[in-house]
Amino acid sequence: MVDERIIICLKWGSLYSVDYVNVLYSACQKAMKGDFRFVCLTDTDDDLSAGIERLDIPEIGLSSEEWYTKGVWPKLALYVKNLHSLKGRCLFVDLDMVVLGGLDEMFDYGSGFVCTDMGNGWRPGGRLGATKEPGTCIFSFDIGKESQILEAFHKDKAGAKRNFINEQDFAGAYANGVDFWPEGWILSFKRHLRQPIGKDLFFSPKAPPANAKIIAFHGDPRPYNLIQRNTGFWDNLPHLGNGQVKWMHDYWVSNGGRVF
Repeated sequence: MVDERIIICLKWGSLYSVDYVNVLYSACQKAMKGDFRFVCLTDTDDDLSAGIERLDIPEIGLSSEEWYTKGVWPKLALYVKNLHSLKGRCLFVDLDMVVLGGLDEMFDYGSGFVCTDMGNGWRPGGRLGATKEPGTCIFSFDIGKESQILEAFHKDKAGAKRNFINEQDFAGAYANGVDFWPEGWILSFKRHLRQPIGKDLFFSPKAPPANAKIIAFHGDPRPYNLIQRNTGFWDNLPHLGNGQVKWMHDYWVSNGGRVF
């Protein structure tokens, strides 16, 4: 079997509507020039768009409580030795990512475990490149070749949860050959596009620059919070972001997302 290029997302529970999966798939279709498969690992029976492959989330021994506590530990299911017999290079994308273009380059970039740098450059006042912290909101790896991450978790689950804030910190510590995306490919909505405190009351977030491939929405607000016409304040004090963000609305609707 020829190795393939596979985009994978994860959906469990009801935090994200099915529109997040369908919008992501549509945006990835526009952002890819070559062939690829789009897989949604899920425990729901939502109405996914034609072309999305629905597969079960592998069982990795988490309690029902652990699925919904802080840490996003179910994402470690990506590292089972045999992930539904999938073979090839995986680009994992969280559901609250805004995909703009150029994903082919992300499959071609680097080897091993390539991830987002969520260090100081993503924090207010932080300097890009000052520190590097692995982030798994958008990362690539060879399917089946990072099973040591899950094995380490199973060996000492209590220690993993005690010593690491979340799955991405844990995965970064045990992954093979961690590398990071080039600067500018992945931008943080909060860090790079949201207006400064005070100014955000009067001015909408900046539109993404042309060279950005993905805008990451980590935590609140989430993309859907920005698209409704009468959305009101969508940010958390002292931030004062409010009102519909046109570029986010247009992205959502143009990719088949519904607005309620």
